[in-house]
Amino acid sequence: MATAAIFSSMRRRRSPSVEAFLAPVDLSEVALVQTLAVISSELVSCFSDKVFFFQRRNSRCLIRKIEVLVVLLEYLKDSESGSMSKLPSTAILCFKELYLLLYRSKILLDYCAQSSKLWLLLQNSSISSHFHDLNQEISTLLDVFPLNDLELSDDVREQVELLQKQARNPKLYVDESDEGLRVKLFSLLDDFGNGRIPNHGDLRLLFVERFWIRNSISFRREIEFLEEQIVNHEGDIEPTACVLNGFVAIVRYCRFLLFGFEEDEVLFLSRDQKKPRKGLIAREIADTFLTVPKDFCCPISLELMRDPVIVSTGQTYDRSSITRWIEEGHCTCPKTGQMLDHTRLVPNRALRNLIVQWCTAHGVPYDPPETRDASAESFATACPIKAAVEANRATATLLIKQLADGSQGAQTIASREIRLLTKTGKENRAFIAEAGAIPHLRKLLSSSSPIAQENSVTAMLNLSIHDKNKRLIIDEDGCLTSIVEVLKLGLTTEARENAAATLFSLSAVHDFKKRIADQEGAIEALAGLLRVGTSRGKKDAVMALFNLSTHTDNCARMIKARAVAELVGALQNEGVAEEAAGALALIVRQPIGAEAVGKEEMAVARLITMMRCGTPRGKENAVAALLELCRSGGAAATERVLKTPALAGLLQTLLFTGTKRARRKAASLARVFHRCENTSLHPSGFRNGNSTTNISTFGGDVSVPMSLSVL
Repeated sequence: MATAAIFSSMRRRRSPSVEAFLAPVDLSEVALVQTLAVISSELVSCFSDKVFFFQRRNSRCLIRKIEVLVVLLEYLKDSESGSMSKLPSTAILCFKELYLLLYRSKILLDYCAQSSKLWLLLQNSSISSHFHDLNQEISTLLDVFPLNDLELSDDVREQVELLQKQARNPKLYVDESDEGLRVKLFSLLDDFGNGRIPNHGDLRLLFVERFWIRNSISFRREIEFLEEQIVNHEGDIEPTACVLNGFVAIVRYCRFLLFGFEEDEVLFLSRDQKKPRKGLIAREIADTFLTVPKDFCCPISLELMRDPVIVSTGQTYDRSSITRWIEEGHCTCPKTGQMLDHTRLVPNRALRNLIVQWCTAHGVPYDPPETRDASAESFATACPIKAAVEANRATATLLIKQLADGSQGAQTIASREIRLLTKTGKENRAFIAEAGAIPHLRKLLSSSSPIAQENSVTAMLNLSIHDKNKRLIIDEDGCLTSIVEVLKLGLTTEARENAAATLFSLSAVHDFKKRIADQEGAIEALAGLLRVGTSRGKKDAVMALFNLSTHTDNCARMIKARAVAELVGALQNEGVAEEAAGALALIVRQPIGAEAVGKEEMAVARLITMMRCGTPRGKENAVAALLELCRSGGAAATERVLKTPALAGLLQTLLFTGTKRARRKAASLARVFHRCENTSLHPSGFRNGNSTTNISTFGGDVSVPMSLSVL
């Protein structure tokens, strides 16, 4: 596993010249020797002056062996072609094997010269073994090399013979100094895990003087390299991802403790900001749940389930989330909208076992309620996860101090690091908010720096994922207003779309929906983003509008802000059509909403189209919207729906092929259709649209999206 990790990592970093090693080896004797001479000479010139901070002796020893081979190959290359053609077959085979050994030597030396210093220490024994293996293979090659059959000068022969003697019985060499530093690195992890954070002087001595990490940029590169190993060798790496995450957190803390917030880091942020990339919301939320399987996340909280339970409809939720849902008076299944036959919660032990296994494999903390005892707490204290939490907590303190008192450049760097810290981990989001980050991030929302604004609004979005932080954000004076201002006038597209995503996250709480809708220009800006935003921005906007439409007091506001018109227009967009139809189904429940939708010329036609070729959820929401339009829109709206030529056939199709909820709604609309057909669609038969059918309440009418679409 370690061998694969090293060589696959180095192949991703190889320089263009290494492609020469991959050339076919079916060369003539002359060409083969000439190629080997060039390659070996390049290796020596490339690495003889390199500074190897670790694996120094092993690297130098390998380079010295290649230097002797250069002497041999250069002598043969300079010989007359005639003598070259007389090379014995054994020598040709040895040279072909040498071709591969030189390639592997190049990879290994590159790896030691370019890798993260901390990674080299963590892999000290494994890398030493790679050098030992190479030395053994070179020794074997030299033992079978037909030296006596070649016409060589005395000095060349003497050097090769000496190399043969030295190469015999090579011993594994593990540098004791490097090994001592590796042990020190793990003791540092233990210190953080037990709450013993070393002082500034001790950390400077260790990282700057002994690990040779001597500036802020070098620290940043160390972090990036370690994170790359976690991603590229997921589940197949030593030390485990859990341990590496602990080291990443410690290095991040030391970076800011030792070197502060250097202004030149802003240049790297600016450069990074200009790279082509997908929208920040996609990256932030996707990264947040990147390694968490969707089935392991609660559909209500979007967090990893700690205590999964099954409700009567067969759906699984986290116990705390579904309990809160039921205690709030709901009697439906949040995901399907079906009525709950009972409120008993059955533990989903099979799923919980899978979650525990996954968390163990990926280094994710998992602490089910029933296991929170003294022994578990003592284990957590010794676990690298605890070290990561403590290091991140210490880092957050430094970052928030810079947000409060630092220069504009320091604030920009701090906002970016807080955004990165809040990407993952409920614990991180909780203690960063508790430490007072929200008021300072709120101030940065109005920053003239596009980078600072984008980082701060994205950090706010990440913080809002944690339920308890939603209240802190809403109650922070001026925070909601500032988020809406970014939505309307943000300096970058990503900032505006992340503001929309933040409103979507906050609007998951019913009590906040009216407050958000009452913010000047909030709904107008969401409607505008739904019209002109990127695909990701449109998704965030429609989800926010959907949440806001579930509050009955927001209907008039949404009509006035022309959100209804934009939702009707969004029915043509496959990416957001089903959410748009769901929002319209909620809006038309009120007479003023039905009237507004009825005035939209293409509303009925587009809903019918969605019934024909939409997604299963889209078909549910489309038939629900038409049903509610008949119910609340009066005779004119009902007649307009029922006179659609394709309606009868589509209803029949849904009754046979639709989901349970789609079939139920289609049946209700079919009853309306037949009753109206029996009265020849005379207007007097529709004086009260509510009297013609028995329609269930909202709980069973709309497919409610309970999770972020990017998941």
